[in-house]
Amino acid sequence: MTAAPQPQEPELPHDLVGIGIGPFNLSLAALADGVHGGLATAFYEQRPAFHWHPGLLIEGATLQVPFLADLVTLADPASPWSFLNYLRTRERLFPFYFSERFHIQRAEYDAYCRWVSDNLPGLHFGHQVDAVRWNAERDAFEVDFTQLDADGEAEALGRAYARNVAVGVGTQPYIPEPLKPLAEAPTVPVIHSSEYLAHREGLLAAEHITVIGSGQSGAEVFLDLLRARPAGREKITWLARTEAFAPMEYSKLGLEHFTPDYSRYFHALPESVRDDLGPRQWQLHKGIDADTIAAIHDELYRRTLHGGWPDAVLTPGVSVRTAGRVGTTKVELHLEHLQQGTRSRLTTDAVILATGYRERPLGQLLAGLDAYIRRDAAERPRIDDQFRIVLDPVVTGSVYVQNAERHTHGVGAPDLGLAAWRSATILNSLTGKDPYPMPRRTAFTSFGLERREAPRVPAQLPALTPLVQGR
Repeated sequence: MTAAPQPQEPELPHDLVGIGIGPFNLSLAALADGVHGGLATAFYEQRPAFHWHPGLLIEGATLQVPFLADLVTLADPASPWSFLNYLRTRERLFPFYFSERFHIQRAEYDAYCRWVSDNLPGLHFGHQVDAVRWNAERDAFEVDFTQLDADGEAEALGRAYARNVAVGVGTQPYIPEPLKPLAEAPTVPVIHSSEYLAHREGLLAAEHITVIGSGQSGAEVFLDLLRARPAGREKITWLARTEAFAPMEYSKLGLEHFTPDYSRYFHALPESVRDDLGPRQWQLHKGIDADTIAAIHDELYRRTLHGGWPDAVLTPGVSVRTAGRVGTTKVELHLEHLQQGTRSRLTTDAVILATGYRERPLGQLLAGLDAYIRRDAAERPRIDDQFRIVLDPVVTGSVYVQNAERHTHGVGAPDLGLAAWRSATILNSLTGKDPYPMPRRTAFTSFGLERREAPRVPAQLPALTPLVQGR
């Protein structure tokens, strides 16, 4: 590689630099494009192009939120970057109208986001952000990045300055500790569900397949494998730690946990209460939608038509204690049933880990700001109600976060339905105006008691006057 040129320093800082271009920062960029008077923005992403969970764009799989939860509509229905406008530009608006779909397929949502990313100005793919620092002399953040070539190799260095930064680097696949050595070995068929489609052909050729994980991804992978394998010779095992293959809470009042009202309520709770509450709300976002559960049962039932049962084992309440290789091609899982207290072994030819995602750590990226970041009792960044990391007052700019605030804002942090509202909140905060007026109320549920002062009790009660005089 030739010597990299020295970073060039622009004269004026951007109003906003975004780090990462997933759906949330893409939403922010799209709404920033509509701010009256204009904002100077730049968004950087190390990948060469936008792709949303490509390994899970299984044919027929749908979003778990309505199409109105696109990048912009719930903040600005008139935006040119809406899903409906995408359909109009593709001359597909009338077909969509007659299809009567409220929940679109994942592949279509991915195509919509790629349309936005291909046409929205100010997006820079193939740019890896390396560090963020505060430059007091410039009264701005320094954002250092590496420009990558088509092969992902370093091509040039660059630096941008920004009054404000929005970090939206997303999540990363979570692999349980007992299975990490196998997942990291290139020759062992243990993969995370995020890579499912890339390995699907090889997985279908395996004699026996094990799926681990009770959420939507695990259910979709299990259903796709089941449909693709011959009746009576399915040889699929589906294991989960949860006590049941449980449906996701999808009642209308239950969904109000994904409103701005609930996010504000959750943020105002004490830290200890938030930490206790979060894990107990798993069924709000980690269950399986009812249609997928029904489709799995229907497929299993269909295979009993001519007698016998499908060769599929579905067992909840099971944890994987340890795992290892058997020979060169098989995997042995050491299992424990949590309720029975029993242990067993399972030999399988392939393992698919539908074990979810975790927030990508920000420590390395924001190491240059570490001295300025205020933290909570668990050493997590404190995040205010406008999605800003709480910084030392000497830093006059703001660092906003997207999908890194579940500990402060609750289960709605990763939900696509709150993307536009959060982006609008950030832009209102950043501009000090209200380019996107927010509704005062968004839920019928009142999540807490209205705080009122207790009535004052007089120090001494007045003497009572008898109604009837005694004789």
